[in-house]
Amino acid sequence: MLLNRTTYLIRERVGFLKLTDRYDILDPVTNTPLGFAAEQIRTFFKFLRLIGFSHQTLPTTIVIRENETTRPVITIQRGFSFVRSKVTVFDEYNTEVGYFLSKVFSLGGGFTVHEPGGARVADVTGNWVGWDFRMTDNNGRELGVVNKKFDGAMKELFTSADNYLISLDPSLSANPSLAALLLAAGLAIDIVFKESGN
Repeated sequence: MLLNRTTYLIRERVGFLKLTDRYDILDPVTNTPLGFAAEQIRTFFKFLRLIGFSHQTLPTTIVIRENETTRPVITIQRGFSFVRSKVTVFDEYNTEVGYFLSKVFSLGGGFTVHEPGGARVADVTGNWVGWDFRMTDNNGRELGVVNKKFDGAMKELFTSADNYLISLDPSLSANPSLAALLLAAGLAIDIVFKESGN
């Protein structure tokens, strides 16, 4: 199953003038498909994107499924975003498992990870240039990393497609809710916080 793993290869699907994003979730060793993440937004917001409104300020929903016929295993939602983004994560039963808050003043970029009640459980820090991010708990222990994976210079040069690896600490298997939240956090780095629509 998708959530019973510790490593994921995320591969963005290339599209010309696409208004929504879709990412394949693969086994990083075998390239076997594990699922996908697809952006779902209302037609009105697609129109706003088309005429130049920033992707990062408009509401978006990301649905993560194992295949086209199954219910979502994770749903990521962001409302209108101006100074600080709040992104809420739901499980397959549409129950909130936590949320992310972007950092207002951060040189490297990143956000905090919270339980539904508000307690902060992790930090996601890194830099957009090197595309290396670390997920750490409140004691500084590393819970996971997200690293850019290049698929060839020509593809990276002529498209905005992103490929990256999410690696979670094996100890998270004892806490599936936190593992799901951190998988969502890894996806949110690119899809929700960084994606500019280019």
